[in-house]
Amino acid sequence: MIIYLKLLATMVLWGGTFIAGRLVVQDMGAFAAAFCRFAIASLALLLLTYTTEGRLAKPPRKLRLPIALLGLTGIFAYNVFFFSGLKTVEAGRAALIIALNPVAIALGATLFFKDPLSRTKFLGIGLSLLGAAVVISDGDPIRLLRGDVGIGELFMLGCVVSWMGYSLLGKTVMQDLSPLAATTYACGVGALLLLGPALAEGLGDAIATASPTTWGSLLYLGLLGSAVGFTWYYDGVRQLGPARAGVFINLVPVFAIALAALLLQETPTSSLLLGGSLVIVGVVITNR
Repeated sequence: MIIYLKLLATMVLWGGTFIAGRLVVQDMGAFAAAFCRFAIASLALLLLTYTTEGRLAKPPRKLRLPIALLGLTGIFAYNVFFFSGLKTVEAGRAALIIALNPVAIALGATLFFKDPLSRTKFLGIGLSLLGAAVVISDGDPIRLLRGDVGIGELFMLGCVVSWMGYSLLGKTVMQDLSPLAATTYACGVGALLLLGPALAEGLGDAIATASPTTWGSLLYLGLLGSAVGFTWYYDGVRQLGPARAGVFINLVPVFAIALAALLLQETPTSSLLLGGSLVIVGVVITNR
């Protein structure tokens, strides 16, 4: 029972990352925000790894490049897209676009690992893509055919592609490292990659002038959204298996929309609810 509550709490925390991210980008650039988030997360994950596993396992030489790519895709690219997109895209809409992650992973596994794509998965992918088109176009999918897509929505789709790469690479890395160790290394590499662009963007001034709301949001993103969230989720995967634990991820956009309405006064539109329902149903079918 406790593990189910932890998984549910994790989905609430992850839903809240969209609200926290939306608040941060009102005060910081994308690179500075992403660096601060994962500098905090890296320290917290390092502490958690030593607390739970006794040490941070040294990766074999063959994993050095895959770990670097984990940091590049899942931390650097994903979070630059994430914070850039949240400058213009409402938190609820952003969460529903990113809900395409499992569909993208299924397509990537078919493309790169030759995983079979059954009729059921094909149906689920189709429903999810249709729902995403409704969400991205604000209820008018014909706009997509005209190329009328906002830059923020494109950034959010960049998150989906980045996470697909991170997830597929993670299959290789986690054959030799625990999920917690792999995540710790990925966060550390990603933070280092973000440091240069963040400094060029004015990291020092951003830190000096950040408001208490911004710092609170960054601490939430780094500690709760990253360190605690990943730890509890992987605990769920360990106890229940990836399939049963993964079902909970479908709740993230639901909590994001609810929290955005409560905290940011974002009113869900009919197209958002319709498209979001199609996305979530499609993801559930894809992951059956």
